[in-house]
Amino acid sequence: MAHNVALVDDHLLVRDGLTTMVNGLNGYTVTMYAGHGQELVDAMSKNGHPDIAIVDLNMPVMDGFETIAWLKANAPKVRALALTFDAVDGAMIRAIRAGARGFLLKDVRPPQMQIALDSIMNTGYFFTEEMQLSLVEQSAPQTLADKERDEILAMITPREMELLLLVCSEDEPTYEEIAKKMGASRRTIDNFRTHLFEKFQLKSKVGLVLFAVKWGLLK
Repeated sequence: MAHNVALVDDHLLVRDGLTTMVNGLNGYTVTMYAGHGQELVDAMSKNGHPDIAIVDLNMPVMDGFETIAWLKANAPKVRALALTFDAVDGAMIRAIRAGARGFLLKDVRPPQMQIALDSIMNTGYFFTEEMQLSLVEQSAPQTLADKERDEILAMITPREMELLLLVCSEDEPTYEEIAKKMGASRRTIDNFRTHLFEKFQLKSKVGLVLFAVKWGLLK
């Protein structure tokens, strides 16, 4: 049985191209279209919920960030993939906060699309290698998850935690601004960041945010 996919993009040519691509893959069928988030909400009220929603971040009326946040709050079983021309850190971090389960570039090729859709159905997430962190839904009992989280937290010093939470703050400060807020030199901040990267195999600011999301460090 094929999984149902919704395409939400205000560019008709993009939707048509993605439709052809998805329908040509193994196990997926496009069953819903929308030009913006409100159209998706209306379509879902009439036709039910898809398994996956591929959502463009830049749309009129109700953009991708609002749409993904709405899905998280009102239809959490619908797994949202953010669609963008350029996966820059700021947009990815904002989309992750909204509830995105992964990202696709608009020039995605069929093999990558197949991998992305399979991954999001099998693990709940699809994050490319550049994002430096693979998120999976917790399937272990909560007590084991809590124990693992405690072990992770024990590896983070108070100053490293301070840096991590500032990196994840909504005003998205630069490392120079973080240094001022922490009353430390930029070199010290870079050392804290390097320690976090090395301890948890991270490689980017996006990786730090995903790490914080995975382990429930953000309020």
